[in-house]
Amino acid sequence: MKVILLGLLISAAVASAVPASSRGLFTLRTPEIVTNDGFPIESHKVQTSDGYVLEMFRIPYSPNLNNQDKPKKVAFLMHGLLSSSDCWILNGAENSMAYILSNAGYDVWMGNARGNTYSRENVKLTPLLPPFWDFSWNEIAMYDMPAMFDYVKYETGVENFHYVGHSQGTTVYFVLLSTLPQYNDYIKTSHLLAPVAYMSHMRSPLAAVAAPLLSKPNLLSDLIGSNEFMPSTALFGLLGQTACIDKSPFQEICANILFMIAGWDSQYLNYTALPLITATHPAGSSTSQLIHYLQEYNSGDFRRFDFGYFKNERTYHQKAPTDYTPENIDAETYFYYGDNDYFADVGDVLKISQQIQNLALYYQVPVPTWNHLDFLWAINVKEMINDPVKTAMEAYDAAH
Repeated sequence: MKVILLGLLISAAVASAVPASSRGLFTLRTPEIVTNDGFPIESHKVQTSDGYVLEMFRIPYSPNLNNQDKPKKVAFLMHGLLSSSDCWILNGAENSMAYILSNAGYDVWMGNARGNTYSRENVKLTPLLPPFWDFSWNEIAMYDMPAMFDYVKYETGVENFHYVGHSQGTTVYFVLLSTLPQYNDYIKTSHLLAPVAYMSHMRSPLAAVAAPLLSKPNLLSDLIGSNEFMPSTALFGLLGQTACIDKSPFQEICANILFMIAGWDSQYLNYTALPLITATHPAGSSTSQLIHYLQEYNSGDFRRFDFGYFKNERTYHQKAPTDYTPENIDAETYFYYGDNDYFADVGDVLKISQQIQNLALYYQVPVPTWNHLDFLWAINVKEMINDPVKTAMEAYDAAH
């Protein structure tokens, strides 16, 4: 245990000293994984209006279908906190969301938020200095998502598409469509796995410790500031591919690190995928993304970042952050949630669901131990989540 934790600490400490170009030394990237699984892959870069350069990946067609030249429906997948496009492809060619949708005839796009493994560029800022990291998931929603959505719409020629988000990928959906409601028109159906907006019932032990210290502007939060948090590094990749492989004495420790974050006692974690999971995750974020969630936990509100009284006055023209307005969301929305999810607690999911105008599905996974990461990497995720999502998309397309 001490060896693994020491390695994690060392990795985080030396992250900024490891050039981005060498971070793939011990890790696989989305294109390599997709190619190894026998699917075609494209890389696309898009620049946000505030200068961040984001890399998206596209699986344009399935090698198992003869439809390369036919017009295709589009699906856009968005990862969660400390994750990346990799999360959609790590369960193998038969069970992963991206491949299942590709085999169903969808043109699959996978986004990457600023600051993660694939989106570490800015036209004016360097990730080696704090100004690059001066953002929370509010900026991901307000700048990254419109840039990626507009690009996909332009590149494919479609008017709208299906959306699948996990964790933070649901938060940015809520923020975008409530704040810029014109983007409701981009969505055919949205499938929100472990929806995260309100956070007051979050059960993570890490949140219980950190929230009192960091959820309000104070000297400690000012000292931490906006910096990089848990980036993907060569050391993380090496640890993942050596410590977490089958029959490794450390494999259970790797699983328990995930359980501590997502929810204990899940019986469905795909241990075979652990080396890939830990080699590609965590994928990096800004400290402000985590602090913003801790503010939600402490306040019980779904609102913008709390900068403190004086900056709030300058930014929002009031002493407290302004609230988001989920009532503006009228796209056809599907909720999927689990009882054992420490991050997206049932009570918080219910609260946000009651504010969505067009809630087409409120689905509780019928497994008491289903946790936050089971939505991605459970051994039975195909039957429980991925196939139902695909079926709902196909039903919508058949009806329209």
